[in-house]
Amino acid sequence: MKIQNSTVNDIEDIRRLYDEAIAYQKNKKGLPWQILAKEIIEMEIIENRQWKLVIDNEIACVWVTTFSDPEIWGEKNLTPSVYLHRIATNPKFRGQNVISKVINWAKEFGVQNKKSKLRLDTAGINPGLITMYVKNGFKFIDITEIGNSEKLPTHYHNVPICLFEITLDTTIL
Repeated sequence: MKIQNSTVNDIEDIRRLYDEAIAYQKNKKGLPWQILAKEIIEMEIIENRQWKLVIDNEIACVWVTTFSDPEIWGEKNLTPSVYLHRIATNPKFRGQNVISKVINWAKEFGVQNKKSKLRLDTAGINPGLITMYVKNGFKFIDITEIGNSEKLPTHYHNVPICLFEITLDTTIL
């Protein structure tokens, strides 16, 4: 198993995983992500914010990191944090708790980057996701609603947004 930045050679695999995640979200009656333009993925790769977990030479999971998310987190964004977005697991690896590997990596990544919080959000009330994130160490913080921010994808508009965070141990630096 290895975690590394995604490359432009991964774009088609990333798009396929996003398409599969959208289909899964629709099947589960959740709020599906919008289809993402290839240019956005390319920019995230150039900015070294798109990541992949590789198991046996196959992408098991992809996600995006950022150090700022004011549209969703508001004033809480002032706390130095790393934010996880668009975690998409390869269906072949579902049920293998791949997310715990991503979260463990993200905690180390946050500490290395001198952040005190690891955060993520989900659009809509999804009891399965809430339970899974709490089981993996996240504290359920709040439910908020954003409105129609032009800076956010439409699946965030006028729906409840669940906020989660983990306090990082920055004393280990």
